[in-house]
Amino acid sequence: MKKIVLQGLLLIVLFFSIWSVLQQINWITVLKIEQVSKKTEEKLDELLWETIKTTENENTNSLVLKSVDSLVTRICDLNDINRSKIKFNVINKSEVNAFAMPNGRLVIYSGLITASDNQEELAGVLCHEIAHIQLNHVMKKLMKEIGLSTLLSITTGSNGSELMKETGKVLSSTSFDRSLEKEADIRAVEYLTKAEINPEHFAHFLYKINDSESKIMNYLTWISTHPDSKKRAEYIIDHSKNNKIKNVPVLKDETWNKVKELLENQ
Repeated sequence: MKKIVLQGLLLIVLFFSIWSVLQQINWITVLKIEQVSKKTEEKLDELLWETIKTTENENTNSLVLKSVDSLVTRICDLNDINRSKIKFNVINKSEVNAFAMPNGRLVIYSGLITASDNQEELAGVLCHEIAHIQLNHVMKKLMKEIGLSTLLSITTGSNGSELMKETGKVLSSTSFDRSLEKEADIRAVEYLTKAEINPEHFAHFLYKINDSESKIMNYLTWISTHPDSKKRAEYIIDHSKNNKIKNVPVLKDETWNKVKELLENQ
């Protein structure tokens, strides 16, 4: 009899122990991760990019694309990032902006390139956006801002083009959580250091656009979606100050200057 009672008590203790562990698991997050599969992300990317292409002017100049590709390739190769998983498109637009999309796509506005004093500044922004992709921030942002059910309905064709435009707007013109921005900045410093690109250029870019005159602030979309640029520049410098910084240019000066000239005169 005592043995049966003891077994019963053990079962009760075991039950409540398991229940306590299960209570600690964020099942909503687990289910979301499972539901937003790779296939869903790929479909979102396909639909969003098709929407963007219908309203924007894509740059197809071979020198511009090869130059950006060289920067992205250096960053990926020296940071063990699968280069085939990162794709990009350049949009002819004066706004200083770049943003990450689902499924590893970067959208880069020509205004960002022309606003960069050198290739290292551009590389810093590219590293920041690649970090968002690698850290899965894009889907986290969309799930928070748009909602899981809406994202799934978009990929199954249950919603129209207006919702697609709204989703694209969330990615291009609203900021990530502050903690995610800092995480992407710190990861960008690591990427730049390994890619032999001085992170101080990225900090300088943030300082520069923070101090830009108010009359052009409407064009600085990237900084409006990445607030506190001065503070960010300070912790980027602080985070990189102990690194043995090396700077090896990816592009020749004449190539970089030619790219900027092409975009400024288009």
